[in-house]
Amino acid sequence: MTYVHNRPEDFVPEALRGLVKAHPGRIRQVPGGIARADGTRPGKVAVVVGGGSGHYPAFAGLVGDGLADAAVCGDIFTSPSTRQVLDVCRAADAGAGVLVTFGNYAGDVLNFGAAASRLRAQGTEVTVLLVTDDVASAPADRAHERRGVAGDLVVFKLAGAAAEEGADLAEVNRLAARGNERTQSFGVAFDGCTLPGQDHPLFRLEPGTAGWGLGIHGEPGVGDEAMPTAAALAVELVDRVLAERPADADGRAAVLLNGLGEVKYEELFVLWDTVHDLLVERGVTIVAPLVGEYVTSLDMAGCSLTVTWLDDELERLWLAPADTPGFHHGGWRPAPASVPDPLPTEPETELVRATTPEGIAAAGTVTGILRRAQGALHDAEQMLGDLDAVAADGDHGRGMCRGIDAAVGAAEAALAAGGDAPSVLRRAADAWADKGAGTSGALWGVGLLALAEALPADAPVTVGHLLAGTTTARDQVQEVGGARVGDKTMVDALHPAVEALGAAVAAGAAPADAWRAAVGAAREGAASTENIAARRGRARVLGDKSLGVPDPGATSLALLLGEAGAEVGVPTPTTSKVES
Repeated sequence: MTYVHNRPEDFVPEALRGLVKAHPGRIRQVPGGIARADGTRPGKVAVVVGGGSGHYPAFAGLVGDGLADAAVCGDIFTSPSTRQVLDVCRAADAGAGVLVTFGNYAGDVLNFGAAASRLRAQGTEVTVLLVTDDVASAPADRAHERRGVAGDLVVFKLAGAAAEEGADLAEVNRLAARGNERTQSFGVAFDGCTLPGQDHPLFRLEPGTAGWGLGIHGEPGVGDEAMPTAAALAVELVDRVLAERPADADGRAAVLLNGLGEVKYEELFVLWDTVHDLLVERGVTIVAPLVGEYVTSLDMAGCSLTVTWLDDELERLWLAPADTPGFHHGGWRPAPASVPDPLPTEPETELVRATTPEGIAAAGTVTGILRRAQGALHDAEQMLGDLDAVAADGDHGRGMCRGIDAAVGAAEAALAAGGDAPSVLRRAADAWADKGAGTSGALWGVGLLALAEALPADAPVTVGHLLAGTTTARDQVQEVGGARVGDKTMVDALHPAVEALGAAVAAGAAPADAWRAAVGAAREGAASTENIAARRGRARVLGDKSLGVPDPGATSLALLLGEAGAEVGVPTPTTSKVES
């Protein structure tokens, strides 16, 4: 939905006024749209772009040095009127003629065309160029019928650069038209966009579905399919746009991966990671690529890929600098032929090999405990995430799973290499801290390393070793994290577990009984956090909101202590999961 608006009918004029106020001295509002604040340079061809609003930075955000001189701005997804086009062209005209260029949509063709005819009749030289880059909207033999989508930006940029260089109207039109002929785009949508004031989108796709080739307002595409992975989506986009590679193309291309409003930058970078490699594999030399939001559709979930095949003159225009409120270009340089040697990385923890049957068995037990913990954490991932989402960011379950997956992988590799129990656990601790990341990743890394230091190299692990290791782990976790009992953290489970284990050992309890006591204390400690307001970590900001919900860090620690006992034959109630 569109969240910020007053009266829907005032959305566009208010947005344009806000845009001008955000860029004082660069652009100004004129009847019908936006123009450069200082006007078109005398004797320069005026490049006027436009269409319906809702596509920022197209069209109003593309007015400025090296690009458009003015933009005609219709209502949301609606062609501007003939009068709007006339007014904006008159505001932009500096005596050398006007190029008007826009996407090929019926209303735009009618109104821009009518305005151009009237301007010509009044003595103004005008040429009209339709952008027709969307390969999904018509076959190659009817390319003139295609819609204009993200290729708008490339064509506008070429026209603006040519005009900035001082080319006359015919030459600006020729160069922009050549760029249009050599531009192909293909897009995909995942869901529709919502107009200001509306409570439902313009169109909907079934959840888990991708609409191939949908236009930027939801116009029909070439079919729906199940949601692809990023890699599969990259293949589809690249295949579609490269299918019409011109026979004379030498491989140089301007490439634009465009988000339509809801698919944000990091997602686009994930997609670009594969798109880039596919293009290079297929012989494309990528020149000054763009990855971001350039021709949007309010909050539409979707993206598109545009390729413009360059020659010497088009490459020069593409690389020419531009500076507008919504687009900055210039200073691009290709990747260097060589890169500096990488800096040395942190050396891997030393691997000490087990030399006795007892040592080999202990290393296997450590790995087995981690494997069991892995299964339990994946089973509990959603529950832990839900607990964390109450007053924090909801990533605890996912982070714990990343950490344990890395720890198991490192432990298994160390075990296969003959490592003893301390080495296996050290490698696992390092991997957990690295891949688990965040607070929990760091603290589990610290705690497991402390425990590893207490394990014997070539002997069975005793309850005494565990008491020494867990005591040191608790102390170091508290030192590094700064938490104490009552702060609503993992310490609320770890501290009572260590205390209970120590008391049981001192009383001469059997190892299994001592461990059961530790697990019970950890669970009681985790449960007690339900009545505590968080005082540490991100949850402290909304501490009172966390009341009534146990701490996810304490919950996961109690869970894993129980699983460790179960792996070595110390069953405790509810060892496979912790109920919330």
